[in-house]
This record gives sequence, structure tokens and C-alpha cells, in this order.
Amino acid sequence: MKLMISISMVIFFLTLIMMLMCNLISKKTFIDREKSSPFECGFDPYMSTRLPFSLHFFLIALIFLIFDVEITLLLPIIFIMKFTNLMNFSMISFLFLFLLLIGLFHEWKQGALNWTI
Repeated sequence: MKLMISISMVIFFLTLIMMLMCNLISKKTFIDREKSSPFECGFDPYMSTRLPFSLHFFLIALIFLIFDVEITLLLPIIFIMKFTNLMNFSMISFLFLFLLLIGLFHEWKQGALNWTI
């Protein structure tokens, strides 16, 4: 146990020394206004570089991705029909589509699908 603690202490101090040496030896760079400014074909930008982002657009995109993934989960249900009987297939399909519709109605009720500017 003492051997493991001593080895871990040696490793800790070696890494600490290496990090300190790296900071001392490394080339220091000064922050330059031209290097930190955005590059726009060699010209200074006319407007602010940070454009406002529409949160509603982000929510619509997120809902699209979620329903897109759900559609890819629906496709294998067609192939399941070959290997299961009709009762199991209809119950699985109905349950999955019912859950999708509940999610859609919830998003609709919350107003996330309304596109307002």
C-alpha cells in the first residue's frame, strides 16, 4: 500500500514539474487586435459579429430532428411484420404510433409548432 502511494506521489510531482516547465519554456503570445478580430475577406466587418439567434427556430429544428429519428424507428416495423403474427405487429405498431401522437399533441398544445416572428 505504501509503495502504491509513493509511486502515485512521484507521478503527481513529475507531472507538476513537467507542466511548470512547459509554461516557463513555451513561447508567449500577445493578444493582437488583428488576430482576434473576425476575418471577412480582408475587410473589417460592418456589423457586430454576434447575430441574434432565434430560440424558436432552434426549437423547431430540435422537434424536426426528434420526429426524424422517430420515423427511422418506424421503418423496421415493416420488416417485423414478416417475423411476428398479426396481433403482435398491430399492438406494437399501435403503441408506438400512439406515443408519437401524444408527443405531437403535447408539442402542439405547448405552442412549439406555431411559427411566430
